[in-house]
Amino acid sequence: MSLVLNAEIERTVQKLAMARHCTAQSILIEAIRQFAAREEQRENLWQAGHAAWQEYQETGLHLTLEEMDSWMAKIEIGEEAQLPKCHI
Repeated sequence: MSLVLNAEIERTVQKLAMARHCTAQSILIEAIRQFAAREEQRENLWQAGHAAWQEYQETGLHLTLEEMDSWMAKIEIGEEAQLPKCHI
């Protein structure tokens, strides 16, 4: 795989590499690794949200904001609390 950078990005990467005493390639690899991890997480969250929406569309089961807030408030103060049951 190859990559062509514009002059401005290339200068920035070279400066960072010199300042960190490493190669420009290592800077680019780390940047791509972080980007790919973040985008993979974003895609996983989107897929989970979409699946939850589909399930809701099929079943109608849900919790209200108030039910979730109450449950989370208990968890926040260290109280053991069961997640409320979903309902229609």
